[in-house]
Amino acid sequence: MNQRINEKQEFKLNIMKKSFFLGLLVLTLCGYSQQREASISFKEESFNFGSIKASDGLVNHVFEFTNTGSTPLIIQNVETSCGCTTPEWTKQPVLAGAKGLIKVSFNPEGRSGAIDKTITVTTNATKTPVYLKITGSIIPKTLPVQDEYRYAAGDLHFKMSQVSFGTIKPEDTKTMKVDLINSGKEPVKLAFVNLPAFLTVKAEPETFQPNQKGTLTITYNAVKRNDWDFLIDYVYMSLNGKKDANYKLTITATIEDDYSKLTPEQIANAPMIVFDTTTYNFGNIKQGQKVEFDFKFKNTGKSTLKIRKISTSCGCTTIDPKDKEIKPGESSSIKAIFNSAGKYGTQNKSITIVTNDPKNFKSLLWLKGMVEEPTKKP
Repeated sequence: MNQRINEKQEFKLNIMKKSFFLGLLVLTLCGYSQQREASISFKEESFNFGSIKASDGLVNHVFEFTNTGSTPLIIQNVETSCGCTTPEWTKQPVLAGAKGLIKVSFNPEGRSGAIDKTITVTTNATKTPVYLKITGSIIPKTLPVQDEYRYAAGDLHFKMSQVSFGTIKPEDTKTMKVDLINSGKEPVKLAFVNLPAFLTVKAEPETFQPNQKGTLTITYNAVKRNDWDFLIDYVYMSLNGKKDANYKLTITATIEDDYSKLTPEQIANAPMIVFDTTTYNFGNIKQGQKVEFDFKFKNTGKSTLKIRKISTSCGCTTIDPKDKEIKPGESSSIKAIFNSAGKYGTQNKSITIVTNDPKNFKSLLWLKGMVEEPTKKP
């Protein structure tokens, strides 16, 4: 009986010894396997270029690495986060304990501000990919005066020749600024000629010393302009008392009501313009003939319709509104006259009607047709 117990204990002990040695063998093989892999270790994984000038061109940095594994290391690919960064790297396998390089070139041309770029390095190492970073800041290239201040009036150069005020409500004023510089060798005193009453322009300073920068502050008063739709005006200048038709800035603005804040009740009680037709095709006519057509319409709204402005696409078309104010339920018309003198070929002439109809405050009418080319005399 005791002998059987001893045999069982010995059997269990042998099983435990075999399990222990088997586990030890597995751990040893795993460790050996890990030691037989490539491993990449960089001297640094980020680099700061500091402040660099865009005008100085390409800058470079070399990231050095070591294969700290036991098998050859292969750089499979290097990608950058933008086309301004170009990488080069060691192409041949890097033996265990040997070093390799990844060279990064950054082009700051045409750029400014912070540098923050990522380089992704893919290898056959245990840790892949590895992310490298380059940082810094770019001092933008100083542009010649003619590039930054493109529009010249004598020795004064402006950053813009057209000042757009965008949309202005008829009861509002709006202010814009224009930068300028005296690129000449003599002082320039700036003054303004025949300035419209709705524009206020202030030059700071009034007299520009050589290479001195300054600003024009232009204020647009829509109440004094007392007009509608898209408008073009000019600010004419004199330099040291000298006047020239080319010394000017173009001023544009669109004056219209803001109907976006009307309540549903206000819209329901508003005027409404409805035309019988918005296009008249006069067919074929001989050059020199005049075409007349009455565009009839009705105010189907609940308050007085006001014709605020009528404009045409060319001086060959004239318009004559029968009424400027049309009560609810009443009808009226706008006579359009096209003069074909000096014209030939296909004609498409437009007429823009600006009203106080919030749903259709700008209506477009058309006169279309063909003017025959005159027969040439032998």
